[in-house]
Amino acid sequence: MKREEIIEKLKTIVKPYVNNQEAYENMNESSDFIKDLGVNSANLVDIVLDVEEQFNIVIDNPEMERMLDVKTAIDIIEVKTE
Repeated sequence: MKREEIIEKLKTIVKPYVNNQEAYENMNESSDFIKDLGVNSANLVDIVLDVEEQFNIVIDNPEMERMLDVKTAIDIIEVKTE
């Protein structure tokens, strides 16, 4: 799966949790879920669970702790879906 495809799926997943609509419209690999998109930490867990379901993968706790920005999320998804 290409990075562009992953980021499009991620946009769909994070949309309900985003509090900064402008940042969402401009979401890219350097976007931080909390600082840029305004996702609260509780919703970050929901995003991880949704990512697991959408991509049919399991994200362990150390990976979950690293998954604070779009680039890291894509990297983890790429490794898990190869």
